[in-house]
Amino acid sequence: MRKPTDLRQKVLDASLALIEEGGLDRLSMREVARKAGVSHQAPYHYFADREAILAAIAGEGFSKLGLSLMRAADQARAEPTKAVEAMGRAYVEFALRNPGYFQAMFRADAVPLDRYPDARKQEDEAFGKLVEGIDKALAGQPAEVRRTMAIACWAVVHGLATLILEGSLARKVGIPRAQQRQVANEVIGTFTRLFGKDRA
Repeated sequence: MRKPTDLRQKVLDASLALIEEGGLDRLSMREVARKAGVSHQAPYHYFADREAILAAIAGEGFSKLGLSLMRAADQARAEPTKAVEAMGRAYVEFALRNPGYFQAMFRADAVPLDRYPDARKQEDEAFGKLVEGIDKALAGQPAEVRRTMAIACWAVVHGLATLILEGSLARKVGIPRAQQRQVANEVIGTFTRLFGKDRA
């Protein structure tokens, strides 16, 4: 007999697959049940509705992102600016490897995280990893400066990930898909070099 936790994960896995196939609009309780190969009522045993599934996916995504950022920072621990660069690359890589999670994590119209404290906690912790890295790289700078730079770093890497996922780098700039990760890394490297100059 399948464990309840296994069935819950099966519902989440099916939901992620549907999002990756057709975006958030593809997701419905009936479609999730069909994709998971379970009865139409089975998803309701774990989730009240579609929004609850998306909140669970978002929370799981933020948890995974936070771990990715932490691992990246740990690998460059000796140099704070390099750690920020590594975290930026890890952010984009996470988005490209996990487009289903990424969509659920940043669509407030579909997933109002204020209604889901666990997911919001995971979001805060993931962003906290980035803030921690900025604080180390800009040690001695006022809190306002560190916060502004954290937002700037987030905007750069989130923007790059979105441009790649939505196909804009290919359409508007003509960068082939095979080169987009490299270009993103070059942009992040350039930004963090400027970031390092600001610290000096």
